[in-house]
Amino acid sequence: MVATLSKYIPGLKIFHSYQREWWQADLMAGVSVAAVALPVGIAYAQLAGLPPVVGIYSSIFPAVAYAFFGSSKQLVVNPDSAACMMVASTIAPLAAGDALRNLDLAILLTFMTGVLCLVGGIAKLGVIANFLSRPILTGYLNGIAFSIMASQLGTLLGFKIPRSGFFLTVWQGISRMGETHFASLILGLSLFALIRLMKRFTPKLPAALFATIAGILAVTVFALPGRGVATVGQIPAGLPVPRIPAFAASELVPLFSGACGIVLVSFCSMMTTARAFAIKNGYPIKVNQDMFALGISDLAAAVGSGFAVSGADSRTAVADASGGKSQVTSIVAAVMMALVLLFLARPLSYVPAAALAAILISSALGLFDIASLRRYYSFSKPEFWFSIIAMLGVMTIGVLPGVLVAVALAIIKLLQRASHPHDAVLLPVSGLEGVYTSSPDEEHDSLPGVLIYRFDASLLFFNADYFKDRVQLALSESGSKPDWFIFNTEAVPLIDITGCEALEEVRRDLENQGIVMVVARAKGMFLANLKKSGLWDSIGKTRFFYSVHAAVLAYQLEHPQTS
Repeated sequence: MVATLSKYIPGLKIFHSYQREWWQADLMAGVSVAAVALPVGIAYAQLAGLPPVVGIYSSIFPAVAYAFFGSSKQLVVNPDSAACMMVASTIAPLAAGDALRNLDLAILLTFMTGVLCLVGGIAKLGVIANFLSRPILTGYLNGIAFSIMASQLGTLLGFKIPRSGFFLTVWQGISRMGETHFASLILGLSLFALIRLMKRFTPKLPAALFATIAGILAVTVFALPGRGVATVGQIPAGLPVPRIPAFAASELVPLFSGACGIVLVSFCSMMTTARAFAIKNGYPIKVNQDMFALGISDLAAAVGSGFAVSGADSRTAVADASGGKSQVTSIVAAVMMALVLLFLARPLSYVPAAALAAILISSALGLFDIASLRRYYSFSKPEFWFSIIAMLGVMTIGVLPGVLVAVALAIIKLLQRASHPHDAVLLPVSGLEGVYTSSPDEEHDSLPGVLIYRFDASLLFFNADYFKDRVQLALSESGSKPDWFIFNTEAVPLIDITGCEALEEVRRDLENQGIVMVVARAKGMFLANLKKSGLWDSIGKTRFFYSVHAAVLAYQLEHPQTS
């Protein structure tokens, strides 16, 4: 029974075979994760424009859901900066500043995201984890980092700045420097310095928790609310009651569009984290199962009045560094946060907003990846610029539009490359029978009467005309007219109808010139489609060979005077 259920709920297998000696490590790791997740959850709720307690709700139920349904032993599913920014950018224009509408729309958006992930997991669409290339994901996260820091500028300075793009927000902050509330600024900078120093000298301690406690003490001891320092305010004690969100039919389309974007970005980001820790700890990841698990986690967040979540890299790193052995770490962390909500909600109301700004800005610094940008620049200039475009797009036109622009440009570049693939004319290597090369640097023999041509891509509608042009160019540059044109198809896995028609045009053109077309190394779908299209018969089955060398030998047998 457990074996059957564990196919759909992998966590059951872990719990069924759980080893007692793991408990102490999982307990300590869970406490450490909770210590980080609690203040970070409150901060991310603020980032999403939602009440602070919603961030705690979103840290509890999704973590438990993923522990049962996910395939990673270390991954902690919690509020994440990228998902939070996308939630905020989707619901803010619709809610128009109404806090209750914000919450309703966030719940509905999270529900839609969960359903899409569930459907994707069942339909085995986990392959979308590869849709965002590393350069685009790097640029996206760099843009998110800049956007987060800009969004917290007003909180740090002690006045409100309306949500807008990075550059406009920074300009508003600079132009209103005269309104700075110095008590808030000094407190925020002090807590930010505390976090950075702890990350530098005591990286194993939960710096965000210490900064939160220090902020609460400062607010209490120095009576800072009376001096104009903002706090998060009252946090309701107890666990959430499920809420049915109110919405208008006109809001469904923008919410659905936002949900699609969140699925793409949050799942890609989650799988990057999950795979990294799976490789480190030596076990496999099941992408389709994890997409399904993310859907369950988002639905759990929606039922618990939370918002969309993802794989939280910082909390996952804490779980791993603290020695967590299994998904029990996430469950312990969730239980600890639930206990805080039940019995320690009142002290959380004294958390200063400046402390949350310090936590968010520090987290944003951790998203920057300048080293990868340098690597992209030296390796591939186009991919470097895709990364920069994604970053600038997120900073200016918004999170989802910025990513979509970069993805669209990457797809256009990919199609451009696919429509003009590499090809080569091959010649035999001197002294190595049966070995052929396209490199001008290698010593090679001449091969009179034969032209060997290789096309290094599937022959499809978008490169069929290019293929015909390249064949004609190869013939014109060959010097003398060959008797046989040997088409080496080892790098052509597929051909479509347009490709078949192009190949037939080439065959007829060669025939009109008195040149025989020969096909070498045809296999798989390429060969199957040649037979379906009739090219197998028009070329002639005796003109198909298992290797280029076999085709050359066949030519030499037929033309002994040339060999």
